[in-house]
Amino acid sequence: MRRKWTTLVSMKSATLPSVRVEPELRAEIEFLLADGETISEFVEASVRATVLRRRQQAEFIAHGLFSFDDARQTGEYVDADTVVQGLQRKLDAARARKAVPPR
Repeated sequence: MRRKWTTLVSMKSATLPSVRVEPELRAEIEFLLADGETISEFVEASVRATVLRRRQQAEFIAHGLFSFDDARQTGEYVDADTVVQGLQRKLDAARARKAVPPR
């Protein structure tokens, strides 16, 4: 996969295929465009955001699978209730800090 990415980086820019949408969706997109923004820029930003989100999802899943395999091999597990309790304590502490007005 790394080779594909290197090849893509060195290629000239390319276009994406046209996408057919219902007139209502196009109207909504046009309504939501920022000043001076084109539909093409909107579509490109949307595609980039989706690519980033999917890459992050894939990395998250890979990390989880690695952790699962590691826990299975080492036999070292942390009970989910213990993790949730620790996170709740951190959340409670953060809320308490936020509730105290700054001096």
